[in-house]
Formats: sequence, C-alpha cells, structure tokens
Amino acid sequence: MIYDVIVLGAGPAGLAAGIYGKRAGFNILVLDTSSLSGGQILNTYEIDNYPGFPGVSGTQLADAMKTHCEKLGVEFARGKVSSIIDKGETKELITKKQNFEAKTVIIATGASNRKLGCPGEEDLSGLGVSYCATCDGAFFKDKTVAVVGGGDVALEDAIYLSRFCTKVYLIHRRDEFRGAKVLQDKVNSIDNIEIIYDTVVNSIEGTASVESINIHNNKTEESRDLKVDGIFIAVGTVPNTGFLSDLVAVDSKGYIVADETCKTSREGIYAAGDVRTKQLRQVITATADGANAITSIQYYFQK
Repeated sequence: MIYDVIVLGAGPAGLAAGIYGKRAGFNILVLDTSSLSGGQILNTYEIDNYPGFPGVSGTQLADAMKTHCEKLGVEFARGKVSSIIDKGETKELITKKQNFEAKTVIIATGASNRKLGCPGEEDLSGLGVSYCATCDGAFFKDKTVAVVGGGDVALEDAIYLSRFCTKVYLIHRRDEFRGAKVLQDKVNSIDNIEIIYDTVVNSIEGTASVESINIHNNKTEESRDLKVDGIFIAVGTVPNTGFLSDLVAVDSKGYIVADETCKTSREGIYAAGDVRTKQLRQVITATADGANAITSIQYYFQK
C-alpha cells in the first residue's frame, strides 16, 4: 500500500499532522516507536501555556490529541525507521519488521534529552540519575535531590519535586536562568529549593545508587561534594535525526533545516516540531508545524 502521507513521530506535531491530514482527505499513517502517543509531553507534569487548557497534564493533552486523531480515522502503526529511501515519486521507510511506502513524509521525530557526559551518569542511570521528574520523582519522597539546568523544564522539575522532596538543589552553570519569568518567581518563592548558580556537575557518585555529586563553581574555582539521593538532568535536547544520514540538510546541531512551511531540502519530505530549526520549541509551535506541513503537502500535490 502506498500512503499519501506517512508521519514519523506521534508527539504534538505528528498528531496535529494526523488531524489536519485526515481532514484534508489524505490516506495518512502515523508511525511511532512507542505505543504511547504524545512524545516529550508525556513527561510533563503540568502544561500551563497551551491556550484553552491551563494546568493540563502532558498525559491528558496527549490523550486528547490521540483521541481526536482516532475519531477522524487516522491510522497508527509502531516501528522504528532505520532509513528512508527516496524513490522519486515515493519514499520507502525501512523498519526491522516491515517497510512502508508513501508519496510524502513528515519527519516529526522530536528530540531526546541531552546528557551531562560526566563520570557516573551512565553507570547510575535509573539508579538515581533521571531525565524525567514526573516519571521518577515519586521515588524520592522525603529525600534530597538535585536538578541540573536553567530552562523551563529544569525550573518546572524543581517546582514539581519541591512538593514532596525534603530538599531540592537547583544547579545552573550560568548566573541567571533562561526559563520563563513566572517560573523563576515561583522557584524563588519556594523555601526548600536552593539555587546554586555558576556551577557544573563534575561527577555523580554512588555504588548501588546515587549518594552524592561533586560540583564545581566556575567563578570561585571551588569544588565540593553535595549529598543527594537523586539527580534530575534537564540541560536541553538533541534532535532525533541520526537515521537520516544525508537525506536532508541539517544544521550544525543536527536539527533539520526547514522554515515555517516545513519544507526540507528534499522534495516531498517535510520536518515538523522539535526536530526542525526554529526559535521556540513548545507544544503550540509543534502543533502549528503539523498543520503547516500538511498545508505544504496539499500545495505539493496540486503541482
């Protein structure tokens, strides 16, 4: 079977593309590596900036988007694409179990958590080292934890963890946060959050689980150990584009080069959501990309 559109990824961009694609009359398939749709928002305890849904959880919003797709009859499949072959009029998507073919492809594979790269991070991953506060935070009730990062996610994680952890250290390598002012104000108002600026994590220590971290102040050049039971790392993301090889142009960080039309350097292939070059990576811009990608495909088919 040859689809009109195959969407890679079932995050907000992919789900929005599914909705708009089905409404446009396309034979469309959304292909994802997970059985749970939603992408990174599944790891978000509370989303307070998606218009019309103040305070909605990531899971609730993802469920609503998936239900909307299903109501329209969007087809879903599970599989990890290892490569895409451009056959001219169609594109063939290679997975371990089967191959798929479509006239156009929307790459909405998102981005993954960036790692610190310090000693102990890999060895203690899942043993106190986490990249998802909402996934693992409950295991640290009445304990001391550290959050590393300075953006919205790090601030949100610190706020969330402060609700049930005894102490939360918020460690940032710079002297000011990049996150939203409203989140900064909230962090500053919470007594059991201690902010440590100008500091990086040298190493994560522990045997069976995290016991401490060694931190280094970039200004004073002093290092010290900090006793913690867990560390939550929120230092940004890297795009999930490793499977693309030289199929489309990417920037120096690996993000697919595409503007608001979502057109890539390859005819018939589009990029939507966090995987593409853009100023703001949020749920609202991801869903907008999904709609724009489908609109571009409509023009593509009218040629």
